[in-house]
Amino acid sequence: MGSVVTDRSSERVQLVRSIAGRGVTDARVLAAMRQVRREAFVPPDLAEFAYRDLALPIESEQTISQPYIVALMTQALELEPHDRVLEIGTGSGYAAAVLSHVASEVFTIERHAQLAATARERLTSHGIHNTQVKHGDGRLGWPDHAPYDAIVVTAAAEAVPERLGGQLAIGGRLVIPVGAPDEIHELVRIRRTGADDFEEETLEQVRFVPLLPGRTEIADDTTGLRSVRGVPAAIAANCEPVEDLESVDLDGFLQRIGSARLVLLGEASHGTSEFYRMRHRITRDLIERAGFQFVAVEADWPDAARIDAYVRGAADTREPVRSAFQRFPQWMWRNADVLDFVDWLRAHNQEQPAHQVSFHGLDLYSMHDSMQRVVDYLEGVDPELAESAKRRYGCLTPYESDPAAYGLASLKRGYPECEHDVVTVLRELCQGRDRYLTGQGEAFLDAEQNAVITRDAERYYRAMYYGGAESWNIRDRHMFSTLQALIAFHGPAAKAVVWAHNSHLGDARATALSSDGQINLGQLIREQYGGQSYHLGFGTDHGTVLAAAAWGQEPQVMKVQPGRQRSYEQLFHQVEQRAFLLPLRSGHVDPQLRLALEKERLERAIGVVYRPQSELASHYFGAVLPEQFDEYFWYDETTAVTALPGTTRGPADPRHPFHTLDT
Repeated sequence: MGSVVTDRSSERVQLVRSIAGRGVTDARVLAAMRQVRREAFVPPDLAEFAYRDLALPIESEQTISQPYIVALMTQALELEPHDRVLEIGTGSGYAAAVLSHVASEVFTIERHAQLAATARERLTSHGIHNTQVKHGDGRLGWPDHAPYDAIVVTAAAEAVPERLGGQLAIGGRLVIPVGAPDEIHELVRIRRTGADDFEEETLEQVRFVPLLPGRTEIADDTTGLRSVRGVPAAIAANCEPVEDLESVDLDGFLQRIGSARLVLLGEASHGTSEFYRMRHRITRDLIERAGFQFVAVEADWPDAARIDAYVRGAADTREPVRSAFQRFPQWMWRNADVLDFVDWLRAHNQEQPAHQVSFHGLDLYSMHDSMQRVVDYLEGVDPELAESAKRRYGCLTPYESDPAAYGLASLKRGYPECEHDVVTVLRELCQGRDRYLTGQGEAFLDAEQNAVITRDAERYYRAMYYGGAESWNIRDRHMFSTLQALIAFHGPAAKAVVWAHNSHLGDARATALSSDGQINLGQLIREQYGGQSYHLGFGTDHGTVLAAAAWGQEPQVMKVQPGRQRSYEQLFHQVEQRAFLLPLRSGHVDPQLRLALEKERLERAIGVVYRPQSELASHYFGAVLPEQFDEYFWYDETTAVTALPGTTRGPADPRHPFHTLDT
């Protein structure tokens, strides 16, 4: 039986639509992107990721550039149909294939012999005959066919190679990323205006691998702390070992956070027990010893409100008692480690009634639950406005069981969007703030936040179908605005602990994801609060994790693969200590070690879905750890969380947020 060929044309069209929405407007470039089958230029096991806007690994430990960058650089060349183009860095041949549909002739150079041969075969097999491939040193150009109307370089140089500028025709354009290897690069366009005259303009900030000579592989510096043996030894000398999570001494950590009012506690996966337990341990000390007033987590606001009502002993009369966290992925918060924390927090609040600590959610997935809570609140304070809210929210009611379907439907021309309606409800609610607030501060906060969630979720579900970073950015901006609303409610000097994934809490500017325009909660907090925030990342090398193989599927205990080559995970695995805290902020760590760790490496992120078979493409990205976090918690071999069964441990309490639904 022959292999099944999957038609990905609709995915390709959707990707090109997303690229066009980000500012690539050249019709010929977009047409070329629609014609070239990217899945033919990536390894077969990564074909399903071909039309995600991601760089993907290919042979010779190299990568194929993300489609947006290919389109952006091709557009920047300002090509005419008769132009001749030189490409430095053939890779898989994908960009050359795109160029071949826009220009008359394409000459492309690749320093890896295997890649050059493979790209040549791929281009020929796809009927592309106006492209020549050469194995050689791209920094030298290809003078035999000069001058060129355009030259594009797909690797970063610290300075523009002089030989390339000399091979441009008068009026020709050279597009190249420029910058030091460990920095964010500037995408520069250089135009040759005369024999010795050039004009330069900066187009965008990007991240690329360095431009290297032909037939030379990247090698680790073997001197000082940058050697393979030197960095792990320096980490061991600078870290604080953690022998036991429950009894770890956190005096040093509390001293290092200093006067920070926001302490961000990450996780490298949503299904790892040790990450939850360490966050519990740290949060306990922050509450008991440093006076932190509330915990905000990467969870839906209404579900977290049920937790809050329980830990503070408040009866939530706005809705029937029901169990929290029933939406996929339930195990992310509905697990034994979170149960331990929730019960501890309730006991703490009972012992300290004058200094109760609250628990809040930051996320926006609860669109329909939030709409109902807004209506329920308004029925008690303003029945007329409640009826108006019901009518306006009716636009979204058909999608209660599948909110993502609203985003898909909104793509269809002529289909009504609900943005105006949900924004109007929020505006009318806020206009009545002075009337509603009397003696009901917390109730109004809850209603207002649920109205904000409905507004932002509507935008999120529409944006998710356009690809790119916009849906992610809507979500993290929402989490940031929710955190700011909580700080305002608790007072300008409020102190908060935030629990979320590393990908939300580390500074996005220190990752390769930023080149796609992605921001995150950690970046927004640093920009707003500076040294008043302290960011702790979490990592592991191997062990087990509770995760699903795909969105919506049942969770299973999976084996976490050991860290990949050139990753922080592989580096930290070489440290003799199996668990430790490592300060990264300047002044708290050996400057030479911090410098060594500033070399960009791969970093792993496992969400609620884990795909070990495609881990490099699905779960790794480039990062600079000391710029991403202020400190790092390492636990070499971790274990999966235990999802809660239908009932809680111990005596049944119908008010417990994790109580069974059918009791």
